[in-house]
Order: sequence, then structure tokens, then C-alpha cells
Amino acid sequence: MSEYSISKVYPTDRRAVAQVEKLLLAEGIRRDKNLDYTCAAYDDDYNIIATGSCFGNTLRCMAVSHLHQGEGLMNDVVTHLVQHEYERGINHLFMYTKCNSAKFFGDLGFYEIVRIADQVVFMENRRTGFADYLADLAGTKREGERVAALVLNANPFTLGHQYLVEKAAGENDVLHVFIVSEDASLVPFAVRKKLVMDGTAHLKNIVYHDTGPYIISSATFPSYFQKDDEAVIQSHANLDLEVFVKIAEALGINARYVGEEPKSLVTGIYNRIMSEKLPEHGIRCVIVPRKTESSGEVISASNVRQAIKEGRLESIKGLVPDSTYNFFAGPEAEEVIRKIRGTDNVIHY
Repeated sequence: MSEYSISKVYPTDRRAVAQVEKLLLAEGIRRDKNLDYTCAAYDDDYNIIATGSCFGNTLRCMAVSHLHQGEGLMNDVVTHLVQHEYERGINHLFMYTKCNSAKFFGDLGFYEIVRIADQVVFMENRRTGFADYLADLAGTKREGERVAALVLNANPFTLGHQYLVEKAAGENDVLHVFIVSEDASLVPFAVRKKLVMDGTAHLKNIVYHDTGPYIISSATFPSYFQKDDEAVIQSHANLDLEVFVKIAEALGINARYVGEEPKSLVTGIYNRIMSEKLPEHGIRCVIVPRKTESSGEVISASNVRQAIKEGRLESIKGLVPDSTYNFFAGPEAEEVIRKIRGTDNVIHY
């Protein structure tokens, strides 16, 4: 243990926030945009010499000044963050770290899930957490020669999503649909899951899954130790691929379906990596062209959210299944609509 105490950094404390950012940059880390708690250790002159943060159930942006390394400060920061998470009822914790730091965090009680060589290691604080998750999935396995999977955020569920699911279900004996369960979207997970299931209820060969904490959305994948945005996308795609391969083994999946988005840099890089690397594991990567409106414009959840934001609810009728429209036209959607209308930018690229 070090001789320094750890305390919370308040977002309104501009001096402390600036020091945190300066320390992170000095140690080769960018301050992540997704943080909900930050702590720091101060020297006798009230300068920040160590810091760490949380976002949801993940520990992030941890650094110790090079002038104070070897004093046990990182151990103190991690202990403080873990205690903070426990106090707010979060016991299953995750972290992403550089490959050369994985052993250190392993000594602090974190276990490797997967790693991308020379990029990132994904870790958790449960020895058998991922193994238990895979075992639970294996219990839902269905036999078939052609077994496919797709991952949907569905924010909200559109005719484009429905087309993708119908195509995958029609071309395979079994389709495993994973619905992103992180609540990082304008439409809450519980609503998104209901709309996906309602909009695909006519398909009888689907097995539905919550993604849980192991399939991470691009909205919350950390960017703080990657050199640029493209490196972040590549790391996320490669990590997702490593996790997915293990899921595929548990469920006998031999194809993954993804939607094409020619205007999206993120999806373009993601799909390229998937199409290159999934076949190495005996898994076909099927990239499906987007469904279009009669005007030729692709059907987009972003356009649906924009229409809702602008109060043009009737205009989404041609973009979403009846079950999605009926939800937004009913009283249950009032809070979701209020949230969408209160958001400055609802278009995601």
C-alpha cells in the first residue's frame, strides 16, 4: 500500500480534471469519453500522481505518473475503484488493458477472457465467468447442418432489421439472434428486445439471447489506449471476433450474418475484418445488402429516430414493422420518445 489517499474527482473541479487529462496523456492514454466516476491520488503539493475511472461495470483510464511508479499506487487505485463498484451493487467487473499490463492486473484478481496480440486484453474479476457464460449458452444449442448467428442493437427495430433476420432464418436451420443488452442506446434494452421478438415472432427457428457483458457494443468499447479511431474500430472488431468464435464453438454456429452499410467507416472496417478472419475458424461471414425504401434510400434506424425526434411519427410506418409502429404510437413509448426528442443528435454513423 502507498502512503497516499485516493479520493473522488468531481466533474466540476476543472483543475483536477485538467490534471487527470494531462497525466493520462503523459502516460500515453486518451481520456475516454464514457466515464461515470473518476478518482485520483495527490502528492503533498496537491498535484495528481495517479488516477483511474469507471464506466458501468468496467474499470478504465488508469495511470500512475512515471515519477511515482513502483510505490503501489496502481494497486490503491484499483482497490478504490473495485470498492466503489461494490458499493453501488456492481460485483462482476471488467477491464481492458495493454498486453504488457495483463500480468499486473492478473495479480490483482482479474482473469483473461481474450486478447488481441500487441493491442488489448479483455479481463474480468471472475475466474470462471466467461466459461460459465459459454456453458449456459451451450444449454440452448439446437442441432442443424446450417446454424447461423447475428447480433442486433435494433435502436429501434426496423424493416431493415427484419429483412436481415428473415434472410438469415430462411437460409439456415437454426438462427441465434443476440440482442445487445448494454443500455447505451436511446431505446432501452427491454424495449429493443421486445420489439425484436415481436417483429420476428413469425419465424420459428430462432433462439434469442441477451449479449450480456461479453459482446461489447461500439458505443462502450474503450478508446483510451488506441492511437486513433481506426485502431479503436480494428481492436473492437478483433476482440468481438475472438469472443464470437468461442460462442460459435459452444453453439455449433457456422455462419454469421452482418448488414452492409456502405456509408459507415466503422461498419466497413468491421465487416472487412469479419469477412477475412471468420472463415479461418470455419465460419462463413455473410454480408447482406441493406433493404431500401421505394425511393431507393436505405432503411435506417437513425432516420426512424430523427423522424420521432421531429414529431413525424406517421412517416415511420414505411420503415418499421407494425409492432414497432404500434409501440411508438402507444402510451408505453412516452418516456422513450421524450428521451429521443431531448437528444441533440440522434443520427449515428
